[in-house]
Amino acid sequence: MADVARLAGVSVPTVSRVVNGYTHVTPHVRTRVEEAMAQLRYRPNAAARALVTNKSRHIGVITYAMSVTSPSLALFGISEEARTYGYSTNLVTLDDVSAQSIRNALAHLERDAVDGVVMLAPMVEAATALEGLDLPMPVVSFEQGSTAGQNRSVTLDEVLAGHLATRHLLDLGHRTVWLVRGPDGWMATESREAGWRRELTVAGRTVPPPATTADWSAESGYRAAQRLAADPEVTAILVSSDSMCLGVYRALEEAGRRVPDDVSVVSFDDAPEAPYYLPALTTVRLDFAAAGRAALRRLLQVLDEDPTGIQEPPAPVLVVRESSGAPRA
Repeated sequence: MADVARLAGVSVPTVSRVVNGYTHVTPHVRTRVEEAMAQLRYRPNAAARALVTNKSRHIGVITYAMSVTSPSLALFGISEEARTYGYSTNLVTLDDVSAQSIRNALAHLERDAVDGVVMLAPMVEAATALEGLDLPMPVVSFEQGSTAGQNRSVTLDEVLAGHLATRHLLDLGHRTVWLVRGPDGWMATESREAGWRRELTVAGRTVPPPATTADWSAESGYRAAQRLAADPEVTAILVSSDSMCLGVYRALEEAGRRVPDDVSVVSFDDAPEAPYYLPALTTVRLDFAAAGRAALRRLLQVLDEDPTGIQEPPAPVLVVRESSGAPRA
C-alpha cells in the first residue's frame, strides 16, 4: 500500500480509503490511486480490509424461481450495482418459500459473514415469513405491490400497472376486460389483479371471473385462454405476463379469432421479445433490473454506505403496440 501511495503521490490513508470504497475521495485522486494499483498489480487483502472496516464487502441474495422474469432481471441489477460499489454477491436459492427455508438461508449467509441481504423472492408468503424472523443482519426485500416500500423494502407499483393496462383497453371502447391471472402466491399476481379489478369497478363495468393458471408459462396461458377464445363476448384480454401471451395467441388463432381485430391482448413485463410477437405486443414495462439496483442501493444506505442515485425503481409505463385496438362495431 505504501508503494501505491508513493506512485500516486498521496498518503497511505488515502489509498486505504480508495481500497475500502469510501466516498470522501475526489474523482481525480481516486483515478490516480487506481492507476497506481493497476501499474503495481496491487491486490487488496480482503481479510485485512474486513478487519479494518468491520465489513466483508459481500452481499447475500436470497432468491426463488430464477426461471421467472422478475427475479432473474432483478438479480442482474443487484449484481451489477454491487460490483459498482465494490461488493461481491453470494447467492442462495430457495427450494420452497417458508419461514424455515428463509431461516436456513439467512443462517448460511451469516456463516459467510455477509454485510447484508437482499431478499429476492417476491412471494406473499416470503414477506409474511420475513416479518416474524429475528434477522441476524440487515435485510432489504424486493416486492411487487402498490406503493413505495418501507425503509427495508423496494416496491414496483404493479397495482398501477394493472390500472394502466385496463384503462387502456376501456379507453379503446371495450365493454369490459377479461383477465388471465398469474399463479397463486405471487405478489405480482395479486397486485396486477387488484389494479385490473379496481379499474373495472371504478368505471362501473362488469368484473368477469379471472381465468386461472398454474404457472407463468406459455402453456398455462394457452390453457387459460381456450375458454375465453370460445366466448364471442370476449373482446379484450389482459394477460398477467408476456410469456403467457404466446399461449393466448395460439388459443385465439385455433378458435379463428384474430388479434387485435377480434380480440385485443395486453400484458405485463415488456420482455425483449414483446416487439417481435405477431402482432407486436402491447404491454406494461416494468423495469426489474432497475428495481434490483434500487434494492442494492437501499441496502447500502441501511449499511451507512451513503450510495448516490435514486433508490426507488421507475414507475410502470404502458407501451402501446399492435395487439390492442378498438372493438368491432
